[in-house]
Amino acid sequence: MKRPYLLALGLTLFTALFLVYGIGALGIIGDGGRPDRLYLGVLGVVLLGALASRLRATGMALTTLGAAAACGVVAVVALLLGYADEPGASALEILGLNAMYGALFGAAAWLFHRATPSAVDR
Repeated sequence: MKRPYLLALGLTLFTALFLVYGIGALGIIGDGGRPDRLYLGVLGVVLLGALASRLRATGMALTTLGAAAACGVVAVVALLLGYADEPGASALEILGLNAMYGALFGAAAWLFHRATPSAVDR
């Protein structure tokens, strides 16, 4: 396997586990709980995309790009639902944490793209 693919796979796994840890132990939106359930959609995108693409680089690039976009959707939905007013939460924290998770998934998407056969031929 190519190095960019292995790095992308590792980064995707790390980011997904980091997201699970954030949901379960830390609380991403405020003190956690109900608002953090929005992130189950992001994890669903990763899981379903990985299964559908059978972990192939091209499909995983789209999957992780979709997960990055889903992080943005979660941020917008959380702000629209007023979760920034939860104890321990703020709009800046919601946007910042979602940008971090989105950037990690975006970096994985870029690495998966670098591992696609068409990118290797260039």
